[in-house]
Amino acid sequence: MTDLEFRTASLADVDAIIPLVESAYRGDASRQGWTTEADFLDGQRIDRPLLVELISRRDARVILAERDGELLACCELQDQHGIAYFGMFSVRPAGQGAGIGHRLLREAERIATEEWQCREMCMTVIDIRSELIDWYVRRGYRRTGEHKPFPYGDERFGIPLRDDLRFEVMRKPLA
Repeated sequence: MTDLEFRTASLADVDAIIPLVESAYRGDASRQGWTTEADFLDGQRIDRPLLVELISRRDARVILAERDGELLACCELQDQHGIAYFGMFSVRPAGQGAGIGHRLLREAERIATEEWQCREMCMTVIDIRSELIDWYVRRGYRRTGEHKPFPYGDERFGIPLRDDLRFEVMRKPLA
C-alpha cells in the first residue's frame, strides 16, 4: 500500500473537496463513517464561495491527503497570529478508522509548528459530539469550557435539526 501524500489545495481542487467534505458529514453517505452530523444537521457542510476564499487566502491552507492520486481527506488550517485554527476536517467515510485522519492532523500540526511557528492549535467542535471530542482529547487537545454559538440562520453551514447546537473550543500546545 502506497503511503499518504500531503499537499496544499489549489482552486482546481474545489470540485473534489466539496463532495469529500459533504460525504464525511451530511446525508446518508456520511452514516458509513463515525463523523456524521446527519442526525442533527441537514443541508450543506461547505459553501463553494467560502472554500474558494479560504484556498485563496495567504494566511490559510486547505491540506489534502491523497494516496495514488485519490483524495482521501482534507482539513483547513489558518494562521491566526501565532495560533493555528484547525477545521473542515474530513475523511472519506470508508477510510475512517484507518489512521488517515490522525496522520492528516499530525501534518497540520507540523505545518503550524515548523512553517508558521504557531505555539498552539485550536478548533471548535459541536459540543454534543462526545465521541469526536474524545478522539481529539486522546491526541492531546483539551476542552476549554469556552463555547461559541452555532450560526443559526446561515444555511452556508447547514440547516440545524435541533435548537441546542453550539461549539466548544479545544486547544493544544504545539511546542
